[in-house]
Amino acid sequence: MTDLTTNNNREWFNLHRDRYQEALQNITDFAGALLAEMNKHDRIETPSGKKSLFRIYKDVRFAKEKTPYNNHWSGSFKRAGRARRGGYYFRIEPGNSGLVGGFWGPVPDDMKRIRQDIDGNYTAWRDLLGEQTLVQTFGKLYGQQLGTVPRGYEKDHPAIDLLRYKQYMLKHEFSDEEVLSPGFVFVADEAFKKMRPFLDFMSEILTTDANGLSLLD
Repeated sequence: MTDLTTNNNREWFNLHRDRYQEALQNITDFAGALLAEMNKHDRIETPSGKKSLFRIYKDVRFAKEKTPYNNHWSGSFKRAGRARRGGYYFRIEPGNSGLVGGFWGPVPDDMKRIRQDIDGNYTAWRDLLGEQTLVQTFGKLYGQQLGTVPRGYEKDHPAIDLLRYKQYMLKHEFSDEEVLSPGFVFVADEAFKKMRPFLDFMSEILTTDANGLSLLD
């Protein structure tokens, strides 16, 4: 990936296709091993490590930056079942590797339900996000935010910082040394495991109405 970053063109890539195939097998094996570990403590719908991976080839039709290849490996895992909401994402890139978990693009109904819960239960949100393990591992909530106040809420709402979010995610970054260490798959799995209280909390919100009644029946 370091070499590809400085030689991001088809001629170089074709000359080094054997290195690409070796690296692809490596990341496929990693994703498969990570999936196996995650299925020990969660249920993942993604059928294989290979199926989790995003292509290295970029779609440059509408992009300003026309280099043909991504300079990172990435993949995602979807949780199984209607009651398990949220997903997991990993990115392996020199100097910019990390894991993300949560809710990338809540649909309008989900967004409404999340904000409704924040409005009425922001103390529980504060308690969860202030939990020691989450703070030590992920810092604070991560995601895009509105530049203005969401419609229907006052700017002096005590949880306006949470209400402004458009994405609700946790993120943990890794050094190159950590990524290259022999036991990185277990380190990555442990970080994903520590996201579970957040994912389960959000899943409960998104599968019940404001009265706590199930929406899955």
